[in-house]
Amino acid sequence: MSQMLRRTLLSKMAHFIFLIMAAGGVAADRDSHISLAEPLPQPDWELPLIANGSGTVSDTDLRGRVTYLDFWASWCGPCRLSLPALNRLRDTFSSEAFNVVAISVDYVEEDALDFLARYPVAYPIAIDTTGDSGRAFSVAGMPSGYLIDKKGMIREIHVGFRKGDEVILQERIAALLAESD
Repeated sequence: MSQMLRRTLLSKMAHFIFLIMAAGGVAADRDSHISLAEPLPQPDWELPLIANGSGTVSDTDLRGRVTYLDFWASWCGPCRLSLPALNRLRDTFSSEAFNVVAISVDYVEEDALDFLARYPVAYPIAIDTTGDSGRAFSVAGMPSGYLIDKKGMIREIHVGFRKGDEVILQERIAALLAESD
């Protein structure tokens, strides 16, 4: 797919999300958990891993499993809660059925690695120093998480993180895992 076509599609996706939200095509609770009435395909992406893996990770690597894709940054206060909470969620479910992947949006890899030294996790951590993936997903705040079904469709968007959000996420993940293909 050409870069111009991809940008056009991603721009339309961001606009579509806005329209759905404005028209009431979503269900939201706690103001930060948005369930999409119509699932959206996740953008194509591939990023280098900086922790808990080697090489790269991409959207196609995650197909066949429910995935929580988390955008975070070393300067993000709520990320001090969300990364460890996501680690606990990851341990709650079978690794064959559920995965967490986090994408640091830090421009300096060392900032992300310093954060991970203070708040270690066991799931793969990628980095996007260009910001391209954040723009592709229309990231609106830190952290921003995308609950993606087995077919690669975005089912929910979570912006921010507060104590107790992991309980809601656990319920939503369990519901997606219970769906048949």
